[in-house]
Amino acid sequence: MVVLSLKFVDLVRIAVKAGRGGNGSLSFRREKFLPKGGPDGGNGGNGGDVVLEARGGIVTLADFEYNKKFQAGHAGHGKGSMQMGSDGEDVSIPLPCGTLVRDAETGELIADLVEAGQRFVVAKGGRGGKGNAHFASSVRRAPRFAEKGDAGEEKNLSLELKLIADVGLVGFPNAGKSSILAAISGAKPKIAGYPFTTLSPNLGVLAVDDQQIVIADVPGLIEGAHDNKGVGHHFLRHVERTRLLVHVVDLSEEDVLGKWEVVRREFEAYGADLLSRPYLVVGNKTDLPGTEENARILEREMEKKNRRCLLISAKDGSGIQKLIDEIVEMVRIHPRPSGTASLPEPSGETPEKLPRLRGAPLPVRIIRLTERSGAFRVEHANLEKTVGRIDFDQDDAMMKFARALKRLKVEEALENAGASEGDKVYIGEVEFDFLPDRIVR
Repeated sequence: MVVLSLKFVDLVRIAVKAGRGGNGSLSFRREKFLPKGGPDGGNGGNGGDVVLEARGGIVTLADFEYNKKFQAGHAGHGKGSMQMGSDGEDVSIPLPCGTLVRDAETGELIADLVEAGQRFVVAKGGRGGKGNAHFASSVRRAPRFAEKGDAGEEKNLSLELKLIADVGLVGFPNAGKSSILAAISGAKPKIAGYPFTTLSPNLGVLAVDDQQIVIADVPGLIEGAHDNKGVGHHFLRHVERTRLLVHVVDLSEEDVLGKWEVVRREFEAYGADLLSRPYLVVGNKTDLPGTEENARILEREMEKKNRRCLLISAKDGSGIQKLIDEIVEMVRIHPRPSGTASLPEPSGETPEKLPRLRGAPLPVRIIRLTERSGAFRVEHANLEKTVGRIDFDQDDAMMKFARALKRLKVEEALENAGASEGDKVYIGEVEFDFLPDRIVR
């Protein structure tokens, strides 16, 4: 039998940033006998994605205490002779099974990675910019502009682990769960004789024959935990995905049956199908004097319910081997629940083209900036992306910009919103002075 101890971390925040798309190339073919060979600028590559991956064998988020920032690779730029830029390298972040991924700013659930092998693109790399060869046509034979690559998505994430342990040790504070974990798995949790010693789950791994059994000592339960009293939900969420539960009862205290029933009532109030989970009951602290009567009461009640009841002492080790054997047998009988996975479809899953700006399929929104007089912001998702890709240092960039504004009738929208000649206008990160061809008064 092999025993391991692990540090448990179940809530962290990380920052992820996908790679930037490469710029398209502005280039013309120039050869000895082809002085006007036409545009041959290649497209930029697509930026690398940030991918979350659930992996077996990882049972804690402890690694993220020291490594909180993840950056995917930037793409290569396009070149002349129709050379395409290389795609940026993806970065994969391994997570323990059972990790909830949320937007750290809004709290919105992004993904729930339950089963090993599940992958989720949490930040999409920027699309590569088109080279000038892409814009060549029978009408526009020599385009003197190319697109810049898009920036990659950037997010702050909250990672919350709903423990996927095989066995959960549950009971009131100071019932001896941490001592039992130390006795059966070799883990070294903090142990003391006062309530709420365990404020976060401790893990032990029991390796028997061909299997590794993850055992969790979760924070002690009090009445009202389902309403988040005490450590409340912090306790209950870690027993949702266990194969079986071991109810630990302190035989040295009064009303042992009452406290066991409180735990059951809290499970019922919390839901998550906890009451139907396979379980056994363990009376702990048989080494203390005066526990014999409580032990008999507990055994009689469990016999009525046709439930296995073991009497042990984590302190002197009596009954520990029987407990290990019982846990191993129950784990073999009850397979780990597969659970369900919430994998919302990410926006822009594939680097497809943006819809062409024909007419005005999306309304243009004009916002007057109150913090600055004579300033307006134009909001339109496609227009903002288009403007962000324009390199204004290129010859025909202003013509491309003007065409985009004209197609969406941005000038008319600004005039209707009260903009006057010389006012500042912002589209994405681009700032310019409003100089309309005509002013409606």
